[in-house]
Amino acid sequence: MRTLADWLAHQQAQHTRDIDLGLERVGAVAQRLGLLPYPIPAVIVGGTNGKGSTTAFLTSLGRAAGLKVGTYTSPHLQRYNERIAIDGESVADAALVEAFEVIESVRGETPLTFFEYGTLAALQIFRSQAVDLAVLEVGLGGRLDATNLVDAEVAVLCSVGLDHTDWLGPTREHIGREKAGIFRPGQPVVLGSADMPQSVHERIAALGCEAVWPGKGYEIETVLAGLPALGLSGPIQHGNAAAALVAFRALVQRQPALARRRGLDAAWAAEGVSGARLRGRFQRLAAVSPGGPEWILDVAHNEDSARTLAESLAALPCSGRTWAVVGILADKDAAAIGRELASSIDGWVLCGIAGERGVDAETLRGRLPSSCRSVALAPDIGHGCATAAALANAGDRVVVFGSFHTVGPALDWLGL
Repeated sequence: MRTLADWLAHQQAQHTRDIDLGLERVGAVAQRLGLLPYPIPAVIVGGTNGKGSTTAFLTSLGRAAGLKVGTYTSPHLQRYNERIAIDGESVADAALVEAFEVIESVRGETPLTFFEYGTLAALQIFRSQAVDLAVLEVGLGGRLDATNLVDAEVAVLCSVGLDHTDWLGPTREHIGREKAGIFRPGQPVVLGSADMPQSVHERIAALGCEAVWPGKGYEIETVLAGLPALGLSGPIQHGNAAAALVAFRALVQRQPALARRRGLDAAWAAEGVSGARLRGRFQRLAAVSPGGPEWILDVAHNEDSARTLAESLAALPCSGRTWAVVGILADKDAAAIGRELASSIDGWVLCGIAGERGVDAETLRGRLPSSCRSVALAPDIGHGCATAAALANAGDRVVVFGSFHTVGPALDWLGL
C-alpha cells in the first residue's frame, strides 16, 4: 500500500506542469466521483491577500455555531495534512490515502495537477465525514481554480492586488476579473475591501449578486462593536473578521438549518472571532530562550501583504532592534516587498530557498533595494534563524517573512 509520501510523489509526476488552470479535467473526475453538484453547503474565499485569515475566522464561527466544519487551504507550512482540516484539526494520513485511492480508481487517463488532487481529496473527505459546512480557500485566481467546481452559497473576495501576473494578467482589472469568477448568479458576495477594480463590480452587476463591502452594507467597526480581542493579531484582521461575520450571517440566511444548534447572538460572535487560529499570519512568539528576542512569523510574499506587515509592526513598537529573516521566491517582486519594509527593519538576514522557484541569498540581495540593510547571507532558513538569534538581544524582535517556504522551515527550526 502506498504511503502518503508515495502518493504525493506520484501526483507530482502525473502532470507535466505544476499549474494548469481550467475546470474541464478536474471537473470530469469530480463528476465520476459523484461530487457534483456538491451536496455540502460551502463558502468560497478568494483574494490576493487575506484569504487564509478570513477562512480561519469562518471556520471558528462555524465551530462556535455547533457545526462540523471542513476547511481546505493551501499551501501548507510544514505538513501536507494541514491543507485539509475538520474542526480545526488536520486530517490523518489514512484519510488522505483513502481519498487518493478513490480518486485514482476513477481518474483513468485524465491528468491532474498536484493541487487538483488535493482539492478533490478535500471534497471527498468532507463528504465521507459528513461535515455540515465546507470553507474553501481559492488556490490561484478563481475562475479556473479547482475550488471553483463548487457552487458555494456565499463568496468572499478579500482583496485584489498584483500577484501571479503571469497567470492572471498584468493589471488589477485583469486579476479582479479572474478572482470574481467565483461569483454565481444571485449569490451573496462579501467584499473585504471597498478598493476593488471595476471588473469586480462589473461581474457583480452581470450576475445580479447581492454584494456588500465596507461602507456599503456593513461597517467594520459596527460589525465588531462589543466583541473581544480577535484571535489573530494585526490591524488588518479587523477587516477580515468583519467580512467573515457578514458572510456567515448571509450563509445562514441561505441555509437556516445551519443555525439550528445555536443562535447567532453576541456570545456566538465573540467565541467565533476570538477563537480563530492561524499560524504564519503575524504570529507572535515569546522568546524561545532566556533573554532572547520575540519572534514574529508572517507569510507576506507580495507588495500589499508586505505593506500590511509594515503597518502591523508600526502598531506594535519594539524597544530594541528589529531583525528580518527573509526568503523570497524567484517569481515574486522582491524589490516591492523590500521597499515596503525597508524602514521597518534594522538588519536583514537574507536566506536561500531551494527548488525550481527558489533563489539563493546572494541573488536575493541583488533583487532587494539598497535601503534593505543586509547584515548576513544564509544558505537556508534554518541557518538564517540561527544567525538572527545570535545577532538579537533581549528587547529585540526577529521577523520572519517572504514566503510559506520561509515561515514553514522557521517553525521547524523553532521546534514548533
